[in-house]
Amino acid sequence: MQDAIKSLARQYAADIVATRRHLHAHPELSFHEHNTAAYVADQLKAIGLTPQEGIAGTGLVAIIEGQNPTRKVVGLRADMDALPIHEANDVPYKSTVEGVMHACGHDAHTASLLGVARILNVLRDQFEGTVKLVFQPAEEKAPGGASLMIKDGVLENPAPISMIGQHVAPNIPVGKIGFREGMYMASTDELYLTVKGKGGHGAMPDTLVDPVLIASHIIVALQQIISRNRPPASPSVLSFGRFIADGVTNVIPNEVTIQGTFRCMNEEWREKGLERMKKLAEGMAEAMGGSCEFTIVRGYPFLKNHPELTRRLRAQAVEYMGADNVIDLDLWMAGEDFAFYSQVVDSCFYRLGTRNEARGIISGVHTPTFDIDEAALETGAGLMSWLAVRELDVF
Repeated sequence: MQDAIKSLARQYAADIVATRRHLHAHPELSFHEHNTAAYVADQLKAIGLTPQEGIAGTGLVAIIEGQNPTRKVVGLRADMDALPIHEANDVPYKSTVEGVMHACGHDAHTASLLGVARILNVLRDQFEGTVKLVFQPAEEKAPGGASLMIKDGVLENPAPISMIGQHVAPNIPVGKIGFREGMYMASTDELYLTVKGKGGHGAMPDTLVDPVLIASHIIVALQQIISRNRPPASPSVLSFGRFIADGVTNVIPNEVTIQGTFRCMNEEWREKGLERMKKLAEGMAEAMGGSCEFTIVRGYPFLKNHPELTRRLRAQAVEYMGADNVIDLDLWMAGEDFAFYSQVVDSCFYRLGTRNEARGIISGVHTPTFDIDEAALETGAGLMSWLAVRELDVF
């Protein structure tokens, strides 16, 4: 089976690259992946599959039934949305949509999963069980396409016993794969604060309620919640990237706006931390004579890779790739809505190396110069196909 998968991955490699390039040149933002979804549906229909369309708006699901299809179901997921970034790469497949770019590799994820569809559809008589292909919209934007697809029943009829996903990794050399058991990626919540006071002339501070001073104290104090209230074994990050006090050198504004993000890997601490932040910010502002509106936009939960499943898949990746090409990953405080699947069903989210320093392919995700070594696509499609059929073999 492994030889057959590798042979088909090589055979379809050029098609997978062409698919990725088409998707890269025609990106669409979260919840607007209409042309992308239609293209994916056409590709699936062309190989004889019948996709279920319109899940969570623009999501699709396709089923590949092997022998004894009810024996076991494994789910494979790819995301399809792009980012509001102007591409700076000078490549033939550069984005044709102004200000929109596949800067996180979702074009590669979707192309790889379409490659899996081709491979496993050919081999469907050689494995038992069912593979459920999930093409998901809106990973990049809350509330996350994964949560909406789950609400629309993507984990039912048939219900997968496990979900497997992959993500490009520009920090890992092409040809290598990374795994991590247990806690892997962080929950993500957005924080929006409006600190109000009474503005006026900077030379007359005694007549004012200075929201700039209040906001500054709040930012410093909120960091103490992380350092003094966080369970020591629970990684957390609190960062503020936007602070707007729209006065001038001698004018204190009436209000200050702040935006930040809170990330952690413990749902109980997440709730407690958010509650304490809100209480502290509002109380400190009031104590200093002003007020604070503290708004929380809930993001994704933390992503946990099921230990036993991840150990199995890592061992199977070693079988397929060789031990030297399978590495262990560190914790990553970025967020991913694949986490919603991991909170419901045994799941594993691994990383696909795409870096090639010799060719200058070194830019990180979410940057205007992000690109991948497309040799990773053959690996991505072949390995995911292998992981799926091997997981179907586990009783």
